[in-house]
Amino acid sequence: MLEAFLLSLAVLALLSIVFEEVTHINKAKTTLFLGCLSWLILFITADGESGQRLVQHQLDENLLEIATLWLFLMATMTFVAYLNAKGMVQAAVQKVFPQQLSKKLLMGMVAIFSLLLSAICDNVTATLVSLGLVAAFNLDKATRLKMATLVVFAVNSGGVALITGDVTTLMIFLEGHVHMQELLLLLVPSVISVLLLAWFFSWGVTGELTSEHVEQTFHPVDIAIAVIFFSTIICTMLFNVLFGVPPVLTFLLGLSVMFLVGRSSRTDAQETKILEYIRKVEYDTLLFFLGILLLVGMLKEIGVLTMAADLYAQFDPRLSNYVAGIISALLDNVPLTAALLKADPTLSTPEWLALTYAVGVGGSLLSIGSAAGIIAMSKVEGMTFVSYLRYFPALLLTYSIGYGIALLLAQYFYG
Repeated sequence: MLEAFLLSLAVLALLSIVFEEVTHINKAKTTLFLGCLSWLILFITADGESGQRLVQHQLDENLLEIATLWLFLMATMTFVAYLNAKGMVQAAVQKVFPQQLSKKLLMGMVAIFSLLLSAICDNVTATLVSLGLVAAFNLDKATRLKMATLVVFAVNSGGVALITGDVTTLMIFLEGHVHMQELLLLLVPSVISVLLLAWFFSWGVTGELTSEHVEQTFHPVDIAIAVIFFSTIICTMLFNVLFGVPPVLTFLLGLSVMFLVGRSSRTDAQETKILEYIRKVEYDTLLFFLGILLLVGMLKEIGVLTMAADLYAQFDPRLSNYVAGIISALLDNVPLTAALLKADPTLSTPEWLALTYAVGVGGSLLSIGSAAGIIAMSKVEGMTFVSYLRYFPALLLTYSIGYGIALLLAQYFYG
């Protein structure tokens, strides 16, 4: 009975996100309230002092995961807020993209850029930088929403082929189920499915875009901070692979270097201190993450993820992997993958590779299914759960095609 009630709170949170435009209640507020309420109920209904200690332990673990993500997001968003404010993203776009191009060509270029960036750095950074790139163009609302959705799908797709790109890929790799050279094979279905989605989205899209070339000059400190940002991304990847350093630690170190470099510098006419750019971080995004992850933690506590893992084991792995990817659009893919690894299913190498692709990309099907989607909802004007949902058929089709290609290639090379 208790489990059913708590599950209904999670459903209510989902509905509050779906109907945000109707209720006009910020989704960050509703998810945070229901997430906190669900854990409060777990404490109240715990079986004695030992039960309360167990719930406390689980909450501490959940809050540690949330705090890690919060700090990581805060560090990344501060960097991106600074670079955006200084016009450095716009300058980069002018250097990389043609001065005149069609909207269709822009979709393809943004898709490949997002995919490659997410393969070498974390999804959060890749999403923020890619959305900043999209914002640099004067796009109509419909094209902007398509582009943002494409970024979410591309970012999640790029992350599956390297252990630096997605946490679930790293988890499966560390368990010894796949090897580095085998994972690289997943780049093929990722690229094909992303370009296919860009092609779908380009239907009916017409028009040329002309970016006005603006000569920009940057303060030496601006250039130094841009270098620190990209050095931090590279170091995050290297330190994690070579020494197992958590990405959040490297990014916080990079952020502290940014603050030290700008300590006494005049960055504009108002002599804005660089530390104040942390105020530009949109805390609605962080609160939304907090509420969502509290709810996911509660579902893990009441055994919903374990039930999903048990159900997974009852069917053909090729089908179960595909469905697991779809489920990851509703449940965070990290605890879902952890539950599946704990269940220790007997899978062949091709099936492990297919599962890696599925849980990495499947979260793109809904806007709440991945960090990239949640960031897009918070950063892109007009992007809501419902507006994202209208692209579900195209996302499901391209996910399905990508999954099929991943399975076939893995079977051919490693079957």
